[in-house]
Amino acid sequence: MKNNRRDFIKLAVPAVAGMTTVVAGMTTAIAGIIPAYAEQVDIQSLSSDDKLSSLTPLNRFPRMVQEYFIGRFREIEQTSEKRRAALHTKNDAEAYVREVRSKIQTCFGPWPAKTPLNSRITGTLERDAYKIEKVIFESRPGFPVTANLYVPKTQKLPLPAVIGTCGHGDPGKATPIYQSFAQGLARKGYVVLIFDPIGQGERIQYLSSKLKPRRGIGVAEHNYAGSQMVLCGESLSSWLTWDAIRCVDYLLTRPEVDAKQIGVTGNSGGGTQATWLCGVESRLSMAAPSCFIVGFGQNLQNELPADIEQCPPAVMNMGLDHSDFIAAMAPKPVLILDQEKDYFDVRGAEKSLGRMKSLYKLLGAEGNTELFIGPEYHGYSQHNREAMYGWFNKATGNEGTKIEPSLTLEQEEALWCTPNGQVGEAKSRTVFSFTKQLSESYKKTRPSLDGVSLKKAVVSSLKLPALDGVPDFRILRPSSERLYPQKFAATYAVETEPLIHTIVYRLSDTALLSRPPVGLKRALLYVSHHSADDELRNDTTLRELILREPNSAVFACDVRGIGESKPNTCGDNFLAPYGNDYFYAAHSNMLNYPYVGQKTYDVLRIIAWLKSYGHNEIHLIARGWGALPATFAGLLSDSVTQITLKNALTSYTDIAENEEYNWPLSTLLPGVLKDFDLPDCYRALSSKDLRQIEPWNETAGKTI
Repeated sequence: MKNNRRDFIKLAVPAVAGMTTVVAGMTTAIAGIIPAYAEQVDIQSLSSDDKLSSLTPLNRFPRMVQEYFIGRFREIEQTSEKRRAALHTKNDAEAYVREVRSKIQTCFGPWPAKTPLNSRITGTLERDAYKIEKVIFESRPGFPVTANLYVPKTQKLPLPAVIGTCGHGDPGKATPIYQSFAQGLARKGYVVLIFDPIGQGERIQYLSSKLKPRRGIGVAEHNYAGSQMVLCGESLSSWLTWDAIRCVDYLLTRPEVDAKQIGVTGNSGGGTQATWLCGVESRLSMAAPSCFIVGFGQNLQNELPADIEQCPPAVMNMGLDHSDFIAAMAPKPVLILDQEKDYFDVRGAEKSLGRMKSLYKLLGAEGNTELFIGPEYHGYSQHNREAMYGWFNKATGNEGTKIEPSLTLEQEEALWCTPNGQVGEAKSRTVFSFTKQLSESYKKTRPSLDGVSLKKAVVSSLKLPALDGVPDFRILRPSSERLYPQKFAATYAVETEPLIHTIVYRLSDTALLSRPPVGLKRALLYVSHHSADDELRNDTTLRELILREPNSAVFACDVRGIGESKPNTCGDNFLAPYGNDYFYAAHSNMLNYPYVGQKTYDVLRIIAWLKSYGHNEIHLIARGWGALPATFAGLLSDSVTQITLKNALTSYTDIAENEEYNWPLSTLLPGVLKDFDLPDCYRALSSKDLRQIEPWNETAGKTI
């Protein structure tokens, strides 16, 4: 019997009445047993180009990655809740506070050395009850922070002080709602230092020659600069928090400030900074973060992406949640502010308060933590500002009312500390300049690794779990008429981790409905860029490589998060700045299990699965994003004897040391440049007949 499609259908699908007649003289088939056959009448009548355009890339597991991350979070949360439930005494509570402080420091540190602030006042605005000094100081050498210092005129000195942390309003400290709380506090007798965060107000990091933003403002700059710096083991969470720490240092230089009474408040992104500062700054005496505290897991379950500074490295892996940053302040007074209509789920704030109440009660200070929920949407509304005034008044013994006084807001330009509203005009240092410098220093000092030492460094950076046993798998209905280089494609869902099924196609010129056949020692395994289904049809280089190896078993796969498991979460966006590819990459870093590491693990598990069917010589082929896990898997697996990479990244150094880059967070390996770079791996793979086709540089799309 010939092993062709007609004979297969005769055996597998007997003709019965009511079946659809298949064109081109073929026997009848039941539409649905082999789903693609239902499309065949239409497909056969199309031109080659029309056939390609008529096929939508397959995606049968769009919820898989989301459920995996929720599962990981729930395991961590259960352990953390057991730890909290074990607190029964004041000593237990004090030990817990010390524990979370230590964990937070591990996530955020080590801090840079404190260098001279080199502070200066560039102007003063005299108002009826206060003055506004325009302050510039350096949080790092050559890295200026622009701030406004509100100093009451009539109160007896020294006075309690408050650091104002700004959310993502474009003008930073000049944003009306942030001016409002700064001025309101000043009129009530508080010294207020409100500063521009990195990427906002007068601190735009990527400026044109006309002092205009080149990379957007606020979150756009944050995610761009913050993604790049992870390659050197840095985090924007720490950078923003360090600026706030230096604000405390500056306030302590001012004779008007009572050093024992320093608080912090901020909304949204400013609520983030205020919360992080609570976790690391022992000199704070009170806090009131607004519209942020909800919990990492609550945002994950609600599919709500967060800015990169809201995703500290390894924080979830350490068992920490937003509430633990408040716990680090205990038993000092902290008011959590939220809004009923906020997109940050208010239930998370209530859950956080419940945890804090239990902890504070053990410490004999249950009244020192509360939750105020305003009636409005996301924002520092007057309701919330007045709740904050009342809280700080209680904490400091201020006898004033919490009612907000009449306010007269300033024009943005009036609050500028620089001549034309940007520190970049004076050629100050940028975040990128520090990232580049750090990368250059690592390049000079890191050892030259090869062999076993390189493999150990790769495993450590990827945070790879142990590779035990052969993975189980499902046999899915086969794909045909997908216009692959071979007629048929058996489809397997290989369980590389619990809840993770990596989709693998086994191409063949004969139909295959069962487990992979044995008999061929050599296999070709393709790791896709975005979709194996699409690339098997459209990548001519891949087709040529497959056709060159008629005596190899041909497999292609989508690692987690692309192709057949491309998520449909976060508004069903994939490559958008806040799309789900970024969303899971950020959570991967918080879990201390980089997305690149997860995908490398998928490839290694597939290789083990192939080996179990007798494929001991594997030619690993990959493209673009897929070239990263393929490179690492090829280095680590003895079963890989040949490797071909198309559009592989030239080096992580190229991204770290060039201001313009175009690789997403999901492809970047945290801290990698401390230990090795991709060229080290490429050199080691030369022994496996490595072939590079059209490598991509840092701008990803330009061939070099």
